[in-house]
Amino acid sequence: MATKKSKKKVVILGGGVAGMSAAHELIERGYDVEVFEKHLVYSGGKARSVDVLGTNSDGQDNYLPGEHGFRFFPGFYKHVTDTMKRIPYKNSKGKSNKNGCLDNLVPTSLIMIARYDKEPIVTTASFPKTLKQWKVVIHDIFGGVDTGLTKEEEVFFAEKVWQLMTTCTERRFNEYEKLGWWDFLEADRFSTTYQHLLVEGLTRTLVAAQARTASTKTGGDIFLQLIFNMLDPSTNTDRVLNGPTNERWLYPWLDYLREKGVKFNLNHKVLDLKIKDKKIVSATIRNNHFRHITVEADYFVLAVPIEKAADLISDEILKVDNSLSSLKTLAKSVSWMNGIQFYLNKDVKVNPGHVIYCDTEWAVTSISQVQFWDDYDLENRYNGKVRGVLSVDISDWLYTKYPTSEDDSGVLAHDCKPEEVKNIVWEQMKKSLNVGGKELLKDEMIEHWYLDRDIRWRPIKQEDVDEEPLLVNTVNSWALRPESYTHIPNLFLASDYVKTNTDLATMEGANEAARRAVNGILVDSNYDGKLCEVWEMEEPFLFNPLKRLDKQRYDKGLPYSMHEPFWIKIIMAIWGIIFLIGTFFKWLQSKFRTT
Repeated sequence: MATKKSKKKVVILGGGVAGMSAAHELIERGYDVEVFEKHLVYSGGKARSVDVLGTNSDGQDNYLPGEHGFRFFPGFYKHVTDTMKRIPYKNSKGKSNKNGCLDNLVPTSLIMIARYDKEPIVTTASFPKTLKQWKVVIHDIFGGVDTGLTKEEEVFFAEKVWQLMTTCTERRFNEYEKLGWWDFLEADRFSTTYQHLLVEGLTRTLVAAQARTASTKTGGDIFLQLIFNMLDPSTNTDRVLNGPTNERWLYPWLDYLREKGVKFNLNHKVLDLKIKDKKIVSATIRNNHFRHITVEADYFVLAVPIEKAADLISDEILKVDNSLSSLKTLAKSVSWMNGIQFYLNKDVKVNPGHVIYCDTEWAVTSISQVQFWDDYDLENRYNGKVRGVLSVDISDWLYTKYPTSEDDSGVLAHDCKPEEVKNIVWEQMKKSLNVGGKELLKDEMIEHWYLDRDIRWRPIKQEDVDEEPLLVNTVNSWALRPESYTHIPNLFLASDYVKTNTDLATMEGANEAARRAVNGILVDSNYDGKLCEVWEMEEPFLFNPLKRLDKQRYDKGLPYSMHEPFWIKIIMAIWGIIFLIGTFFKWLQSKFRTT
């Protein structure tokens, strides 16, 4: 319970995952919380799903569900999943989930890497738990699929992964933050197969990263988290929601916040912040009647996307805290990453998990969603013929051209109109999946399609825009990221551009940033209860001896070395046995928890 001292007014500007997370933590501690969100209908920001306009032909509330991009909850997420666990949820039978909305996450089982005109590579998404998954692993181990990689490429990549695992934290922050992922993996040395499969293909699992621009620190850290999850029998590496995002997470969350007392205002856009005597005294909001209103509070939490935050940092604010000028530089590091959904008259289960189309020019990934959607009725939506939803992310809109017969030089996704985007994405997927005599995707399967309406298609001679681009990780961007607190004592930042352990534009990063901002408010207002919990990313203790050895080299100004002294090999052998025993008991513990 909050004390009387904690009865402070907090205004949160932005109702995405960060804003809702901050509101959640504050309202549960007794603060007076008001949220202003620019969107007319939806909360949740980029995480939301939407009603696809024009698909409720009988006038009923039976829209097809659309997404900004499919949702992905890796096993190493701790912050956003902890919040989901605290959101009450009743299932279709009227029973409350034991773990709230967290119980709406279901694991995928396999990852497919699809290639142009070649058989796909399929591997387990997590530590194998069934006979079928073990068969996949054994098949892969004994070279069941021709990857097209040379022995040199396979060995080199394995050594680079080992290097990441055994590098000390200081080297990652101070050396690898300045080194691009593409350069670290020496992509230019090797074949296009190596580039597509191992360098570019793997970064697509991260979504908010591009192989040629991402830092090795961030790309490596997240990649290792996925690898470690796959080797942990107690963890599901890849989880998705068992229904559309709004219904299984965001609507129950908004209901909970309002029931607890959060004043949540939709269709309210923040226009500016007023500063006086080195404190924010008010925010100017354009309300749902298009009138300008002035909002005052004890604390302000800026939870809008980076490009919006940069616009709100005025010269007057910079005079008080010039470090916030880095936001304007960071705001340039945004890119188009948007989704398209294909609504099919057949539930085509391409793969029981995510599909990475590693050869596609537009960096396409997808998931067949209905197989994971528990008790969700599609038959009474749209024209009654939709049976499957193939949800696709397009991550390369601006850099790589797709070759077409009309234009020898090819076309960028950015330069195409909606119908062209749909046709070319579908073509890239067919080239990747309809191989070996199979015809998995057919044109006549498409009943409807929806391209993220955050993209605004302008008239001729005007630039098309993405109203909600994604912040992408770049080399040396850590230094540009601000802390959640500022030198303005009542202004806090809560968004995925804040310095967090995640260091990537994700729901997890947004939630962690919100917790850090809330902790700043709690401390400043002398709150005497428990602060928000913030977790570091975990790595197996198995590699600690080698990391310490690299730390000694780093402190002496020496580069990383693959050479391991004989004595460290003996220590690693003993350490490895201890680690395996610990892993076994961890697995047993997870089994007892399940039963």
